[in-house]
Amino acid sequence: MPPTGELARIDDELRRAYDGGAWHGPPLREVLNGVPAETAAGKHPQLTRTAWARVNHPAADTDVVARRITEWRAIGAPGAGDSLPATETAEEAWTAALENLDRQHRTLLAVLAGLDVAQLDEIVPGKTYPVAVMLHGIAQHYTYHAGQIAPLKKLVG
Repeated sequence: MPPTGELARIDDELRRAYDGGAWHGPPLREVLNGVPAETAAGKHPQLTRTAWARVNHPAADTDVVARRITEWRAIGAPGAGDSLPATETAEEAWTAALENLDRQHRTLLAVLAGLDVAQLDEIVPGKTYPVAVMLHGIAQHYTYHAGQIAPLKKLVG
């Protein structure tokens, strides 16, 4: 059964921020379309992170959010390694990073589809906010990183 009410709104928000139809501009995946590995790994001298690192970061955070819900236990934020720049510029490695981001997004959508609406109000284990806030936060996170990557790919591309 498709989600309704708040579950449907969160699902829609996640999909729009990731795949398209957002009111704010291009979603994360659209911003990443056509970015070659060399550009993704390129570092601008005045910026601290590469586009590649900005892909690894939301992938890791999305995984943590899905696991917090499915395992229903406190799981800390990803380690510093989730934002490290790529150590290589091979297209295969970049493709794998993008596929991981896609996989984590799909997993989160599947977790959301299995939620009961009452779970949205439950406090996330180890946190002070409810599940709904955490899920809305991932959509905001997608948008935030899309906004960082868009100009970065122009600066180093």
